[in-house]
Amino acid sequence: MKHLRKLGSQFSISLPPDEEGFIGRECPVPECEGYFKLQPGTGLKGENHPCHCPYCGQGAGPDKFFTKAQLEYAKSVVMHEVTGAVLKDLKALEFNHRPRGTFGIGFSMKVTGQPTAIRHYCEPKLETEVVCDKCTLRYTIYGVFGFCPDCAVHNSLQILNKNLELVQKLLAVAEAQDAPAAQHLIENALEDCVSAFDGFGRETCRVFAPKAAKPEKAAEIRFQNIAAARYRVKEQFSVDFAATATAADWEHILCAFQKRHLLAHKMGVVDEDFLLATGDSPTLLGRKISISASEVLDLVARLKHLGAGLFRSLET
Repeated sequence: MKHLRKLGSQFSISLPPDEEGFIGRECPVPECEGYFKLQPGTGLKGENHPCHCPYCGQGAGPDKFFTKAQLEYAKSVVMHEVTGAVLKDLKALEFNHRPRGTFGIGFSMKVTGQPTAIRHYCEPKLETEVVCDKCTLRYTIYGVFGFCPDCAVHNSLQILNKNLELVQKLLAVAEAQDAPAAQHLIENALEDCVSAFDGFGRETCRVFAPKAAKPEKAAEIRFQNIAAARYRVKEQFSVDFAATATAADWEHILCAFQKRHLLAHKMGVVDEDFLLATGDSPTLLGRKISISASEVLDLVARLKHLGAGLFRSLET
């Protein structure tokens, strides 16, 4: 059985990357089993760094994150090599003794068959590609938010900043449009600002909810009403994230969020709730609010600063 002995007792099997160079990974936690992909050669340098699930944050050795398809592939490669070696060894034992004489009996043995098939697989397409700002790992996930599989930093602040950069690009497009189209794009940009910060704030509070007084309440904090969110974050985490902003900046943010509310629910027409929240003149009641590109650009800058303050205060 020389062919079988040549295989030895260990196998080294390379996992094929997809067409973009990503390798699939799967969380070993039974309650999660989240699937994600990462690109070897990016991220932390060196060997034996733990891997982290982007979805639940669980860390373990990289050998614990093989996917079921990869394990089946590896087993099939081993069986292909073993059965191929066995067939070669048996092939060497073939013989054919022809019959002799009038009533002679002949004996022969012929080996047929093929090695067992290899179970190839394809890595599924995912929804969001991220390059970690801290360790430069390139990875893809379902959804938008997640922990970096290498350094375990959550990407919510990174996603916020990227979304706010898209708002800036939208405002640049508005400059080349006629007045009605430009105003529509500016109003959409304001909506995008609020949506981006709301998504960021919700995810950040959910991730750090274990630090809160009541984790289930912290995970439910919403940021479209940013004044109420400030109160609830302070209540749950004992952190005033608005303290990183000046009084003037906070008033600008409050006013912009109130304008977004009017545009979304009142066709932009000023009501008494808006006047009460902003302290604007009663003469504006019933009029349509105005929003300029420079006002939204200022909001982008203030939200980047505010978001960084919220994330870092909850992270520490």
